[in-house]
Amino acid sequence: MHALVRNVFFGCATLLPLAAALSPVLNAQQAMSDGPPKVLVIDREYLKPGKGGMLHERSESAFIHAFADAKSTTPYFALDSLSGASRSLFLYGYDSFDDWEKQAAAVQSNKALSAKLDQASQNDGDLLASYDSAVMMLRPDLSLNKGSIDGARFFEITTFVVKPGHTHDFTELAKMYIEAYRKVAPDTHWDTFELTYGNPTPGTAGGAIFMVFNTMKSLAETDKSMQDSDKFSSELGADGMKKISELTAASIAATGTNLFVINPRMSNPPAEWVKKEPAFWKVQ
Repeated sequence: MHALVRNVFFGCATLLPLAAALSPVLNAQQAMSDGPPKVLVIDREYLKPGKGGMLHERSESAFIHAFADAKSTTPYFALDSLSGASRSLFLYGYDSFDDWEKQAAAVQSNKALSAKLDQASQNDGDLLASYDSAVMMLRPDLSLNKGSIDGARFFEITTFVVKPGHTHDFTELAKMYIEAYRKVAPDTHWDTFELTYGNPTPGTAGGAIFMVFNTMKSLAETDKSMQDSDKFSSELGADGMKKISELTAASIAATGTNLFVINPRMSNPPAEWVKKEPAFWKVQ
């Protein structure tokens, strides 16, 4: 389970201040709105063969029940991979790094909760081949419109590893996409984050790393995005597409896109989300 728990219990507690009293309402709750947070923490769990599905869901339920019993406001939601390696992602949103620190300190200060999370982490670890964490910040200037969790069921996540010294070229490339899509598909949305800590692409050398998140209510949106891609090419024309190719070659060292499905059975959503979609989120 999750970066918050691992930071508290597996060696990073020295980064925290003296623990404050556990509060039922934290600023992190506010950041977990229906739109993208300013600071995003992602913990990735790579599962051993045959250790996913209901087996992993039962293990993760121990964390959810521990937080519920402690009346602790620690919102997060889970994604399961539909492509690439078998893995689960746990996403936490915060208004700032200070709010992230306060959230972790609040959890650490509750000894009963800490003991339950420690035991749950040990049991969950038996299912994992590995795990890692990444922390990133929202880049509104490289995002288009605002994605929403309301009604979302899938996430398409694209990672870009930028060549050292070519962040400016990548920024220019991203803004070309934004300007063109505003014209040909104004309902398109994506949220771009720049990596601050960690590396979601271990072993890949490069400079800055950006992750682009696209929420989808159904996979029919993938079909539409392919049609929009043709409109995009027509809008830019031959010269524009040549510029796109040049900037792509100059700035991107590696890239990859994967598809994920939201798993409410491994999520601890904010009360506002449950109120809007109780049939989906309230499964515990």
